[in-house]
Amino acid sequence: MNQELLTYIEQSPSMFHAAETTARLLSENGFTYLDESSNWTLVPGGKYYTTRNSSSLLAWRMPKGEFTGFMAMAAHSDSPFLKLKENAEQFDEHYVRLSVERYGSPLLAPWFDRPLSVAGRVLIRTKEGFTERLVDMAEPVAVIPSLAIHMNREANDKASYNMAVDMLPLIGERGDGVPDLRARIAEKLGIKDTDILTTELYMYNCQKGMVWSNYVSAPRLDDLQCAFAGVQGIIHAEDSASIPVYCLFDNEEVGSETRQGAASTFLIDLLDRICADLGLSGEERMHKMANSFMVSADNAHAVHPNHPEYRDPNNSVYMNKGVVIKYNARQSYASDAISAAVIRLICEQVDVPVQVYANRADLRGGSTLGHIATTQVSIPTVDIGCAQIAMHSCFETAGAEDTEYMARALTKYFSTALIKDENGYHFVE
Repeated sequence: MNQELLTYIEQSPSMFHAAETTARLLSENGFTYLDESSNWTLVPGGKYYTTRNSSSLLAWRMPKGEFTGFMAMAAHSDSPFLKLKENAEQFDEHYVRLSVERYGSPLLAPWFDRPLSVAGRVLIRTKEGFTERLVDMAEPVAVIPSLAIHMNREANDKASYNMAVDMLPLIGERGDGVPDLRARIAEKLGIKDTDILTTELYMYNCQKGMVWSNYVSAPRLDDLQCAFAGVQGIIHAEDSASIPVYCLFDNEEVGSETRQGAASTFLIDLLDRICADLGLSGEERMHKMANSFMVSADNAHAVHPNHPEYRDPNNSVYMNKGVVIKYNARQSYASDAISAAVIRLICEQVDVPVQVYANRADLRGGSTLGHIATTQVSIPTVDIGCAQIAMHSCFETAGAEDTEYMARALTKYFSTALIKDENGYHFVE
């Protein structure tokens, strides 16, 4: 399964490509694309997906009869990047460099001396208006060179990086015959560079991922490992009394507060549309929502081999030890006793081991999709993930066994329905 994961990651160098790659997997497995702006006709047993902004995607399977509620799972399509500015090329008397800014919170040091490429989307002029094309240069086009130790003797002791000085990718020399970046992109797309209206482009590490010593190392494991496991889950899930919904949201790394992020109405718009198509009254819709659930799947911090002091001694996790349930008293993670009990029981049913993660009490951690998505869709939510090290590096490492663990757990989750009554929660196959 990890070779499939690495292919998925290689084909997903930007959030736009991640959505496109996911859509292709769904289409190959019988899911039909529906445009948000069109009228929908949903049939019993139908499998569908829709997209927003070309970077977020929702997929679902319609029930063949009565259904209990929705079983949603959310991952994110974006990763920390270096984003190219619109007028990116900077010229001096000799070099041509690219002006970039931080997207999210990347670890900057790993970006030095790596083969970097460019991917994203291009808006192209047409006779009627414009159209959108994805582009992936798919080969090294730049490098961010380190300053030699001879010129910065404190480089190993006091590392500090200025985005406007130290982090500018070098793409060539003036007058060396290499066309400018926009011309190279136009050539890649087979269009005139004058037809490009605007772009949304990102630098990415184009080193290929690898499996080694029971680990998997690759760019963008956060969060494409969970995104991949989730799409495998909804593809291979068995029919149940619920409606499974797979969510791939963009912009998690910058707060999710966009029209395609977890804080948007994208998911609730879909759930309302499904309920309307099924002819449910407002009261009936509320019943379905009360029997619904969400899994927020985003990777977790494994104990670092060189810095175990940063772990919580009783709530620390390791790679290859199974699905991680994440807790936080500030609700940066949405897990609570009820939602954690649900995912524990699901994992038990398919022999997937479970670990528990919490930040050390004096260290503030990050956040993820769960608590943000519930502001729009107020249903019980658990935050889970695969354990990894070097999170937000441009080359991360996770457990080779955990991809299969997560996919197996999410397949079972999507095959399950929940009923809540005065006696608690009950599973329905």
